[in-house]
Amino acid sequence: MRRAATGLLLAMAGLFLLARHLLPSHPAWSWVLAFSEAAMVGGLADWFAVTALFRRPLGLPIPHTAIIPENKDRIADTMAAFLRDNFLTPQVVARRLRELNLAAVAGAWLGHPGAGQSSRLRAGAAELFAQVLESLDPERLGRQVRAGLVRQLERIEVAPLLGRMMAAAIADGRHGPVIGSLVRWAGFTLEDNEALVRDLVHQRASSVLRWTGLDERLANSVIDGLYKLLAEVIVDPDHPLRGKIEDGLRRLAHDLVHDEALRDRVERAKRELLANPAVGDWWQGVWEQIRTGLIARARDPGAGSGAQLREGLAELGRALRDDPVLQLQINRFARRTAVGLVTRYGAQIVRLVSDTVRRWDATTVTARLESAVGRDLQFIRINGTLVGGLFGLAIHAVEIWL
Repeated sequence: MRRAATGLLLAMAGLFLLARHLLPSHPAWSWVLAFSEAAMVGGLADWFAVTALFRRPLGLPIPHTAIIPENKDRIADTMAAFLRDNFLTPQVVARRLRELNLAAVAGAWLGHPGAGQSSRLRAGAAELFAQVLESLDPERLGRQVRAGLVRQLERIEVAPLLGRMMAAAIADGRHGPVIGSLVRWAGFTLEDNEALVRDLVHQRASSVLRWTGLDERLANSVIDGLYKLLAEVIVDPDHPLRGKIEDGLRRLAHDLVHDEALRDRVERAKRELLANPAVGDWWQGVWEQIRTGLIARARDPGAGSGAQLREGLAELGRALRDDPVLQLQINRFARRTAVGLVTRYGAQIVRLVSDTVRRWDATTVTARLESAVGRDLQFIRINGTLVGGLFGLAIHAVEIWL
């Protein structure tokens, strides 16, 4: 458009020279001469005006040119004041948000069948979640999560909770597998420590038994008897030893709830465990595995999180769309949040705009504003050339008529 405007101006100059040359041959050329002469004046005047906004025409130090670069700071303050007075005021924001039902609009979109299916929405949400996890310091975040869990656990008295859980499990008959697991664990422990048991029997046996070799037979009898006892407890649900174990569990469950001394010991053990650095190191490793797994799952297109996210978004959309009370609460929250942000940070936002424009150099300001206005600047030159030519014809007509 700049080349077109300049080309039109040069065309008017060429037409002016042609009309001057051919004027003696016919009176009609006077009209062409008047049009081209006035068009050149109009085109040059508007070229000067447009150029003077952004730079000095032909580099000459003409007063009141390069208006935008010379007044950059004042323009920055004016822009910031306009933004503050017309947009970033609590009254304007509250009035605009009061006219909008943001919750209903969001609910209608999320509740639409195609919204939850949008792969771009799921991918964007998943990628945002993954980037948030990656951007945060893993070690610091792990410590914060652990600190939050520790605070919650410190508020909970563990002993009564464990006691009630054990009592409920025993009452419902769900403790049987636990007893079986304990007996099996005892069997595996005995199997792994047979040599230790034999050594204890040998040490406790008298010298006569060791001299006759009966200590080895006694050790075998002890180990075989223990294996038989454990097997009978596992197979027979009515075994007396199993009953003893159940009685012990019931007594432990009762004491965890009612025995102050036991409760204090459990709480002290809990606090010591939470304060143990080894537990912190263990949790840091667990958290890193959880974080890495969440990031991989979020970025895995084949993971099941897509369907869960889709259903969750659809359910949220239906709730926002169909529940007027929820809409009122969400809209009120959004309005109060926006008004609070404007009240608290409006001045900082305005100052950011002003300071940013002030930091730009004159060339940057000129280039950005000229690029933003764009083609219209050159249309000013084109219109000035054509309108100037029309006024030239009008003046020539008045001249002839008078």
